[in-house]
Amino acid sequence: MMTLDQVKNKSSARMIGLHPVVLDATTVLIERCYTRGVPILITQGLRTIAEQDALYAQGRTKPGAVVTNARGGYSYHNFGLAVDFALLLPNGSSVSWDMRLDGNNNQIADWQEVVKEAKALGFEWGGDWTSFKDYPHFQMVFGLTLTQLRTGIKPSEIAMAKATAVIDRLKEEVNEDMSKIEELEQVIAKQDGRIAALEKRLNISGKETYAKDYEKEILAAKDAGIITSSAEKSKLELNVITMLVNAGLANKALISFFKNFKADVK
Repeated sequence: MMTLDQVKNKSSARMIGLHPVVLDATTVLIERCYTRGVPILITQGLRTIAEQDALYAQGRTKPGAVVTNARGGYSYHNFGLAVDFALLLPNGSSVSWDMRLDGNNNQIADWQEVVKEAKALGFEWGGDWTSFKDYPHFQMVFGLTLTQLRTGIKPSEIAMAKATAVIDRLKEEVNEDMSKIEELEQVIAKQDGRIAALEKRLNISGKETYAKDYEKEILAAKDAGIITSSAEKSKLELNVITMLVNAGLANKALISFFKNFKADVK
């Protein structure tokens, strides 16, 4: 499983240029989704007007499917107020846009869990739009229209303060959740260590042998033909081998005699 830092690092480059409040909200979104067992990847943040025009041309004057109805200057991405996301798969290198995926097996689609967290943080979701639905899209507009943004109007201090208050409150919650997760991970790590130690003592896994501690006895037993391999020998078996060797019974001639005697009896 990826750590939270690993998940966040995968999105960091695409979050450059976001409005500071939107950046904070997006960071908390990644964190809160992670505590739900739903890692996400930010696939798009700030998009320049030139990039927006190129994207608008896709499916119209350029090959590909139509992915946006917004020309340059007509998307909140162009002002650092929007992000797109995808579900980050366990291998850490693949993503999914499957809105039915339930990777954390809690009977709730991961996509809807992300949407719920985003809305709680104050984002609008493109999936709620009535005309052109944009399911991976979230935006935080501070009450401003695109027309206002194109004229240079910036989010007000009051609007940003209100948004920040919500973000900070939810960030405190995620910090508490992460503390609980870290405590649980420590407990699990200790239990794993105890289980590994127990398996080694009991040779449950079959991978742990005691050849290192019984090397001399094993070589003598192999030479005498008592055993052919030291693999998967329990502690009890190795102790018996040791007793045979110490008693002088791990003798090739003696073993050969008993084998021949057994054959003659038959």
